[in-house]
Formats: sequence, structure tokens, C-alpha cells
Amino acid sequence: MSVSVFIPVRKGSERVKRKNTRIFAGIKGGLLYIKLKQLESIKGVDEIIVSTNDEECLSIAQNFTSSIPILKVIERPTELGSSKTLLTDLISYVPTLTSSDYILWTHVTSPFCNTLHYENAITIFENKLREGYDSLITGRNYSDFLLNPASNKIINNRTDLEWPRTQDLMELFEINNAIFVAHRKAYLKSNRVGIKPYLMTMDKITSLDIDDMSDFKMAEILYGKL
Repeated sequence: MSVSVFIPVRKGSERVKRKNTRIFAGIKGGLLYIKLKQLESIKGVDEIIVSTNDEECLSIAQNFTSSIPILKVIERPTELGSSKTLLTDLISYVPTLTSSDYILWTHVTSPFCNTLHYENAITIFENKLREGYDSLITGRNYSDFLLNPASNKIINNRTDLEWPRTQDLMELFEINNAIFVAHRKAYLKSNRVGIKPYLMTMDKITSLDIDDMSDFKMAEILYGKL
């Protein structure tokens, strides 16, 4: 099967200014540079697409075109690069950039998800296709208290007790936004997930997704240590 890796990096991050390109753990070019370095040696994919409306991201990505021959750097339309852009609109835009059978969507904000994780996910997905699964999502199992502030009720409680044991809570799956794999037909329907997704678990560190400044600082410390 043919697989394209899609990396969206838009301009104008609000919670962390220049989140994708600011110096991270002393590394110039930041999270985008780290992600592209990780993908320099990846096997089993046909192309890597960086989609951005950010001039700095375009410049950083263009510098990798010689070391990553399968890299395509595509300037994203303005209407698909704002904080008001609907995710479904961006999803349905992706298959217009590639003819690959499957699309692996990842983010630079998952710095601990590296080449081995991507290759492993593709191998697992190929095997799971034979078992009837049609897509793959990464994350981790979640079994802790979730409170609905409107009702003050534990919404994942499977018992009649006000405060059950944690082992009696409904086990959920927390999506970590590191990897989504689905057929282009799903993307054309504005979805990154098929009808029967395989849930691939990752540990807490690999699952770390940088969303705000606290995440950024914590990830920098961990990255430096690891």
C-alpha cells in the first residue's frame, strides 16, 4: 500500500507564540526541525507533506528537501490556516495533495513520537488491515475520574456508588494526536478515522502533546534528559 505522511504547521499559534519554530531544548528551528530530522530516515512511506502558511516553516522545511527526497513542501491556502479554520475542512483538503492509498497524519507537537514509532505504526496497521480494521489511532488507556461540572457526577462511573474504585471506572482511550492513519476515502469524507479503527497504545512520555506553555517547558526538560 502507498502511504503519505501529512504534517500540518500553521501560522499564528495563540497559546505558545511561534510554537512550531521557536528554539526548543536549545535546538534552532524547534519542533518542526526535530520532526523533519526524525523523518529523514523513515522507511515504508512514499512521501512526506508539510502543509503550512508560515514563512518560517516554509524556509525550515525547504532546507530538508535534499536530505528527504520524498518531501513536498506545500503552501497552504490562507482560508485553511487560521485559528477559525474548521478541522473538517483541513481534513478534506489533505487528499487533494496526494494520491496515496493511505494518509498518516502527525504533528510536530509530538516530539517524542519518532521514526521507530511511525514505522511500527505502519507495520501494525498493515497487519490489522488483514484483521478487518480500517484505520489506526494512537493514544493511551485512560481510567481516572472524569467529573461533569454541571451535574457533579463522575461520568465514567459504571457503578451505583457516588465514588467507585478507579478499577470500576469505564476504561476510555485518550487520543494523543501523535498518529492517525486512514484511507484517503475517509479523508474525503472529512474524517481521519474509519469505521473500525485500531487503537494503538503509547506510554505517557511518547503521548506528550504540546498544547500550551506548560507543556512546552515540560517537554523541553524531558527532551534534554532523554
